[in-house]
Amino acid sequence: MTLRDKAKIAPARLAVLQVLRDVRRGAFADRAFERLAPSLAAADRRLAQELAYGVLRLRGRLDHIIEGLVEGGSGRLDADVVDILRLGAYQLLELDRVPAYAAVADAVEAAKRIAGKGAASLTNAVLRRLGRDSSSAVSFPRLEDDPVAHLTTWGSHPRWLIERWLARWPVGDVEQLVQYNNARPAVYVSVTRSRERTLEQLATAGIEAEPVRLVPASLRVEASALQRMLELAAVVVQDPGAAAVVDYMALDPGTPVIDLCAAPGGKAAALAARGHEVWAFDNVRARLARLLENRARLGLSRLHVAVADSTRPPLLRAQAVLLDVPCSGTGTLARRPDSRWRLRARDLEMLVRLQRRLLDAAAELVTPGGQLLYATCTLEPEENEEQVEAFLGRKPQFELDPPPAASVSRELLGEGRVLRILPHRHGMDGVYAARFRRRIA
Repeated sequence: MTLRDKAKIAPARLAVLQVLRDVRRGAFADRAFERLAPSLAAADRRLAQELAYGVLRLRGRLDHIIEGLVEGGSGRLDADVVDILRLGAYQLLELDRVPAYAAVADAVEAAKRIAGKGAASLTNAVLRRLGRDSSSAVSFPRLEDDPVAHLTTWGSHPRWLIERWLARWPVGDVEQLVQYNNARPAVYVSVTRSRERTLEQLATAGIEAEPVRLVPASLRVEASALQRMLELAAVVVQDPGAAAVVDYMALDPGTPVIDLCAAPGGKAAALAARGHEVWAFDNVRARLARLLENRARLGLSRLHVAVADSTRPPLLRAQAVLLDVPCSGTGTLARRPDSRWRLRARDLEMLVRLQRRLLDAAAELVTPGGQLLYATCTLEPEENEEQVEAFLGRKPQFELDPPPAASVSRELLGEGRVLRILPHRHGMDGVYAARFRRRIA
């Protein structure tokens, strides 16, 4: 089944099933959706995005429900049919604005075309039972009795990740983190000029924006107004956690910066807008597209962009290096719900090795007295505190260098005054950052 098929299925739901299939085959959800979005009308595009990301967030919960309603278990079903059941169940349980009959009819039609009349009959029976008596059709483990089982089924997170978090945090904290990850994320922008003037400009245009208390450059906005805002104001789409990293760098005015692993480029754009000469590198050309768009839209002549392998940077020396490394991304699971199902515990070891290589390469660029900023969007200690401790052990010429007191809110600082943002505590993407200073021999 593809979008080119002439079917009775609503275009938005057909697009969702294609996105879910692409994700199963290894695609990232945002890229899979972007490929299909141009073929959809605006209303269908919004609905498809809500459905696709909603199914991915609640997949564990939906699978538990489906497993309890399919005789013999869902493991015997075609993977496309399982996705059809997930989509139908999500609409019945989570979206009041989608008529139940429409959700069921589309699901049955899709199952029939993919796997035949038997699959269509099963789909019809499962979804109609769920629609009639969703409150008692399937039970869930109670948090008080079995936290791991509750947070993997109702909480819709992989078991290995829940077990890791419960080993570090109280059950209540993990429950809050899971709830945060399962909610629809807010849309934020970072201003590259005066926030007050930007707010006035937006208000004049009839666009509402809410300042973020802990991050001076950030505004919370309505998704429906985002495109107009990008056309009117000097802003970039960026979570407050990422914006806080730029504040945490606390660079002296005019300090040149090398930004390794720069894509999608919000930090590089913010630094260039503040007057820094920035050389931004990433090893995947396609990932630099948004950075180039921001540079052109904002007129950032100080921002220089190139494709390069950051384990072998093309420049020799710099006063400041920003290294926002590839990581497990467990601080961004609300925004990237497919990541929780793609990530495996064994991936951490590979990522830690890559981060170590990148750190060592970046360290060679920093001049005596210069700064190296290490940043991640993960919550995992192997990639954060343990990585920093290991780096300092390998590189005695570097030391931790906390920023000036006024550079970032104290609420965002952890032990040793590293930047430590937790989604369930601060209401934004999880971020970790540490500043290193190269000693002057």
